Amino acid sequence: MSFELLLGQVETYDFDRGFGFVRSVDGREWLFHCTEIADGTRRIAVGQRVAFGVDSAGPGRWEARQLAAV
Repeated sequence: MSFELLLGQVETYDFDRGFGFVRSVDGREWLFHCTEIADGTRRIAVGQRVAFGVDSAGPGRWEARQLAAV
């Protein structure tokens, strides 16, 4: 898997449902699943600044991948 690294901030995260949204510095929002939190904890704080990639999640769908705190 190869993708460009983006910078952004976690906007929302619902631990019980296992997903949230991250906003890149250019203002776009990307869905992410808890399994894409790079440290493996499946926990991340709203407001956390992160580096991440964006990759296809199926036809016409894009999601944030490998969120890592910066």
